[in-house]
Amino acid sequence: MTDRFRLAPPRAVAMIESLRGLGYSAAAAVADIVDNSVAAHAVNVEVTFIWSGRNSRIHVKDDGDGMDEAQLDQAMRLGEKSPLDERHADDLGRFGLGMKTASFSQCRRLTVASAKSGAVSCLRWDLDVLAKSPGDEWRLLEGSAPGSDAFVAPLASMKSGTVVLWEELDRIVTSGYSEQDFLDLIDKVEQHLAMVFHRYLSDRRLTLRINGQAIAAWDPFLEGLTATWRSPVVELPFEGGIARVKCFVLPHKDRLDTGTYESAAGPDGWTAQQGFYVYRNERLLVAGGWLGLGQGRSWTREEAHRLARIRIDIPNTADVAWEIDIRKSRAKPPVVLRARLTRLAEDTRERARRVFARRGQPLTPGGDQLVQAWIAQRLSKGIRYRIDVDHPAVRAVIEDAGPLLNQVEAMLSVIEETVPVQRIWLDTMDSKETPVTGFASATDAEVVAVLEPVYRHLVLRKGVAPELARERLLLTEPFNKFPGLVAALPDDPSQMN
Repeated sequence: MTDRFRLAPPRAVAMIESLRGLGYSAAAAVADIVDNSVAAHAVNVEVTFIWSGRNSRIHVKDDGDGMDEAQLDQAMRLGEKSPLDERHADDLGRFGLGMKTASFSQCRRLTVASAKSGAVSCLRWDLDVLAKSPGDEWRLLEGSAPGSDAFVAPLASMKSGTVVLWEELDRIVTSGYSEQDFLDLIDKVEQHLAMVFHRYLSDRRLTLRINGQAIAAWDPFLEGLTATWRSPVVELPFEGGIARVKCFVLPHKDRLDTGTYESAAGPDGWTAQQGFYVYRNERLLVAGGWLGLGQGRSWTREEAHRLARIRIDIPNTADVAWEIDIRKSRAKPPVVLRARLTRLAEDTRERARRVFARRGQPLTPGGDQLVQAWIAQRLSKGIRYRIDVDHPAVRAVIEDAGPLLNQVEAMLSVIEETVPVQRIWLDTMDSKETPVTGFASATDAEVVAVLEPVYRHLVLRKGVAPELARERLLLTEPFNKFPGLVAALPDDPSQMN
């Protein structure tokens, strides 16, 4: 006995209008179109933004394999390809919806033209025509819209390639939208593409241009810098493949030039860009965040861990296990990997915290322990900060205090017990910048005014040889940042003012 059934096809307009609300940003939508170009083995992709008020357009042209009429017809149908179908290893898609849903999220008219073996095919979806079609038909129109032929014309002289044209940009050009807003959008799209496809751009597998200008890759890991800490690659097997994980701690601002520091912040800033970067076939899916991992509760983005970034590479056979969504903007690690990823992240976060707290300075020129003014003591009830009484500047005061020793020690205790940790933290979070310390804003004269008494105490009071005293100061915070001033100290301290 067979089950009784009835046909229940979706209403064309209702379904497409619903798909428009999937939540694509314009930048993510353009990236989804570029995915198709990469999958088609394109070497050059041109993204063009044309401002004309309500008649503004965006189109993407590539020199990839192209599609014949039958292939284009299949590509333009919604859900024609099942996410369960076996795919080529370098395919960046999955659902068979990406190009359509990404496009509909931004425009009401989608035209796709493609050249293959000298023949050009062209089809388009027009949501306004669809809404008026009788019988709720899924009318896929042939050819480009009147007045849009010029955008398809370049394909006639190409052996192969594809053009995707967005018109009627009702989700972009809304009421009050200006040309400056359009220009700002171009910048956002450029930043997003530079991030998402940076590995393709870096090794020149792909050239991306926006309005004729080449996009430079944005490397979130600063792999080209020797100051960047990196771990070996760790391979983590799971059902669906192998995740390859590599951890990075970026250098502190003090060890970066201004241009590199500003660029490394990424599209959303240093704090937002910390965390995991998940790639499928070297295409970035998730940029930052901690994937819901953490001990006890999920980690949040914090200033102290802003230098921590972790790369995860997964194959396209891992989509189900990692719960990759249609927009390619979310990933959830399989349960079997969560503990290992948490341990790797904990180590990376702690390394990043130490670099952040140390303001990027190496321990010492020779690898010896740097003498710091503050010591962090880890107790069962939390962390307590204490002044290091063996710091040369502190030791000099204690040894010369005489009858004032008790008062000096009381003063140090008051300072230790009233360190404004919460205020410092809040100020850092508000300004998104490290507090100015270590004589960062001081003149040389101001540094010397503190340096000379410490040097004088070492040589005259402690009997340390001048050369050795200078060496010790180079291993002492914050004087280690001023090697020139330390080197200029005379052998005879009595010559100093």
